[in-house]
This record gives sequence, structure tokens and C-alpha cells, in this order.
Amino acid sequence: MHQRAPIPAAPEELAVVAPGVTLWWCGLERTAEELAGIAAVLSAAESARAARFGTDALRHRWIAGRATLRMVLGRTLGIEAAEVAIHRGRRGRPELADASSGIDFNVSHTRGVALIAVARDLPDAARVGVDIEHIDRDVGADRLARKFLTLREQATLADLAPDMRRQRFLRHWTCKEAMSKATGDGLAAPFRRLDVELSDPPRLRDGPPPYLPDCWSLHDAGVPEDWLATVAIWRGAQ
Repeated sequence: MHQRAPIPAAPEELAVVAPGVTLWWCGLERTAEELAGIAAVLSAAESARAARFGTDALRHRWIAGRATLRMVLGRTLGIEAAEVAIHRGRRGRPELADASSGIDFNVSHTRGVALIAVARDLPDAARVGVDIEHIDRDVGADRLARKFLTLREQATLADLAPDMRRQRFLRHWTCKEAMSKATGDGLAAPFRRLDVELSDPPRLRDGPPPYLPDCWSLHDAGVPEDWLATVAIWRGAQ
């Protein structure tokens, strides 16, 4: 059995996947002492939100994720993490309060890890989205494929062995989820009409506005082994 590298607590920069986009990878498990230290950078509203989580595990991971995001954004902006002003933009999507910064960001987290994408120097009104999944995530691939994949995408899964079918579904899912997070649509996005080809890199073949292929680029993120992640860049935001 090979030894997997530990997930870093401090944000670790990953390989660049697209011009102007940096990716940061980190773990969300912290000791009580570490949490007490990093929670100091949260705003009053963020601290209040953390207090409303129903379990300690969810609360602690949210604090670790938000504090780490602030550290990354603070480093990008050249200010202290506590000084970063984040607000809820279109459809509740977190954004920097200062729209003139020219910086957009997005975060995905699962199983105690977070992937942060920070985009700068993109075209005006461009947005970035990111999604990460563990390769062993237990999903009902056949049922979810019928719900979220196009007929063409479903056909590419049909002849695969069950485990490969599940992993291929997850690759499609990270692409569509990353796009839905860039627009702020979330689960309201028309997943069943977004036709993604898992080429190298993946690409959007078809979709209704605002998911028009010419407005999108998809990129496989170079995350560690056993994880799948996609970065989506939307050039058509208004």
C-alpha cells in the first residue's frame, strides 16, 4: 500500500491550469487551538453564521475554509486576511465587495479538503467556478446520469464497468457543477441540457444561454491522486 501525502493545513498553490487563475489546496481539519487562532480573521457576520451550524464538525470545517479563503485573498490583494471584504453577489454567490479589484474567486470543499480558485486579469465581468470530488465518492451513477447528463453523455457511460461508469459520471459532474458555481445558478442550472465532452481539456459542446460554448473554457485541475476537480471560466457574465 503506497503512502499518500498528507493534506496540508496551510494553503498550497497548485499548478496553473489557465492564465490568470491560481489554485490553492488545503485541508480543513484543525485542532481546537488552531481554530481559535484562525477564527480571529472572520467578520462578525461570518462568526455568527459559523455559530448556526448544527454540528461541531461542520462548524469547524466552515471556519477553517473561510479563514483559509481570507488568507489567500489577502495575499492576492496585499492586505491582511481580516481586512478582506466579502459580500453575497448575484444569487448569493460570494464575491469581493470591491468590484474594481478585478479579482474573482470560488471555493469547493468535500471530505475535509478545500480547493480555492482565484482569477485575476480576466476579461471584464468574467467569472470562475471550481468543483472537487473524491474519486471514491459513492453515488448512484446510473440514476444520477439519467437526471443530470444529456443522452449523448449517458451513451458514453453505457458500456463501462460500474466503477469506471461512476468515475466518468463524477468527471461530468465536476464540469457542470463548476459552471453552475461560476454563474451562481447552483443546482438550478440546466444540467440536463449542458453537453460536456470529456476531451483533454474537457469542453462544453452545447447548452442554453448563458451556457453557450463560446463563452466557456473548462480545465482539469492538477489535484493530488484520488481527487477529481474542474475549473470553469465564464467569459459572458453581465
